[in-house]
Amino acid sequence: MNFTVHLSGEIHSDWREEIRRGIEAAGLDITFTAPVTDHPASDAAGDHLGENDSQFWRDHQSAKVNAIRTRTQIERADLVVVRFGDKYKQWNAAFDAGFAAALGTPYITLHDADLIHPLKEVDAEAKAWCTTTDQVVETLRYVLKA
Repeated sequence: MNFTVHLSGEIHSDWREEIRRGIEAAGLDITFTAPVTDHPASDAAGDHLGENDSQFWRDHQSAKVNAIRTRTQIERADLVVVRFGDKYKQWNAAFDAGFAAALGTPYITLHDADLIHPLKEVDAEAKAWCTTTDQVVETLRYVLKA
């Protein structure tokens, strides 16, 4: 069975690469998609559409261009992994989880225990809550090989 997994959320660590390495080592047939993880490039996604007088409108314009990519990838995914880190508040990741839920696409959350309370609604809809990338890999191994 081939799966497409969208890796959403925090962009300041190598968690995506850890999952990719684990999946490769497990010999699983998974295609990964992800948002643009180059922060300056993501912030500038809409700059080609014209200059803006305020940061709000620049961010708004770029968010809409980024959403074309992200929404399309989530719509095509069999599963979404949503990573919440502790350094920044990932409102976009929470939105991605809600979007996946609205589509009926299962998702897994990946975060530390100290975020249980702020993410209780997001976790309530998740099919699994993982605290490590190894747990994500093992969950995917089970789903694809059991």
